[in-house]
Amino acid sequence: MKRSAKPASPQKLDIRSVAARAGVSIATVSRTINHVATVDPELAERVWKAVKELNYFPNTQARALVSGRSRLLGLIVSEITNPFFPELIQEFENIAVERGYEILIGSTNYEPRKTEACVRRMLERKVDGVAIMTFGIEELLLDHFAAGDIPTVFIDLGPKRPSSSTLTVDYHHGIHEGVQHLAALGHRKIGFISGPLKLRSAETRKAAFLDSLHSFGLTAEKAWVIEGDHTLDGGRDAMHRLLELKKWPTAVMCSNDMTAIGVQHALFEAKLKVPEDFSLIGFDDVHLAEYTIPPLTTVRMSCKDLAHAAVTNLLNHLCPGATPAAPIHAIPTKLIVRQTTNVPRKLSK
Repeated sequence: MKRSAKPASPQKLDIRSVAARAGVSIATVSRTINHVATVDPELAERVWKAVKELNYFPNTQARALVSGRSRLLGLIVSEITNPFFPELIQEFENIAVERGYEILIGSTNYEPRKTEACVRRMLERKVDGVAIMTFGIEELLLDHFAAGDIPTVFIDLGPKRPSSSTLTVDYHHGIHEGVQHLAALGHRKIGFISGPLKLRSAETRKAAFLDSLHSFGLTAEKAWVIEGDHTLDGGRDAMHRLLELKKWPTAVMCSNDMTAIGVQHALFEAKLKVPEDFSLIGFDDVHLAEYTIPPLTTVRMSCKDLAHAAVTNLLNHLCPGATPAAPIHAIPTKLIVRQTTNVPRKLSK
């Protein structure tokens, strides 16, 4: 009895197959796949067409060995449970992939041990650059990136090094617009719930609020300025503390949207309404802010702007001949008015 013939093995695809299909040299395929900017656009289009038709998947590890680059960008964030950071990660990945890079994510939760582990992972995977969108990383850990000549981008505050850039958020502009909006509605008693004041960003937002009050001739009632922790529970607890006071503000600004949503829940529990009893403003403009009931008025700090600036600055540090990376890059903020602000009404316990 004759044995049936074995099915032919599928042909192994490699860079030579792509070159033959596109009618170009192997070198052109290699340079195209590695996103070398000087490749002729017409040839690059033929290469990508062949890649798609052959369903070819480039070997990123092999490319890294040849080029000496991992084509990997690191992104270190504070806490993955805050919706702002997943939105930032998504935007960062979208832009990085468009530029031919993958990303490696680390979350510190503000814990020194986790922070050290994040830095170690980035170094072990030989990332080409790191965006550090968190706070409190020890200088000693940052020295590891400097020693490896790894470009870094920071938010708000970073070391002054040749391969480092800092993204400075214009907290004051958006918060000033928020206070101006409340003042125009007639509010004179405005409270503020900050983030944890060990964080520079939380300190800066609080200072911007106090400066804005002063610019409109308003006085900050000390009891109405409360430290929170940037979480839902923290916002709820801070609002409960405000409600225990003999005198209440008529409006509350919050250092982030999660705090503001927690405040909304505390007011719901107290059978008080937003904005009829309290006007409320958040900060960040996470996607969820549009879907609270009522939709949250907030200060927008665009994740897209942050991600684009971070990736662009990293690649400018990495690519010879590119536009030099700016040591400081400003990120704008803007008030987004929805339905949690209105004219004040007299409140009493």
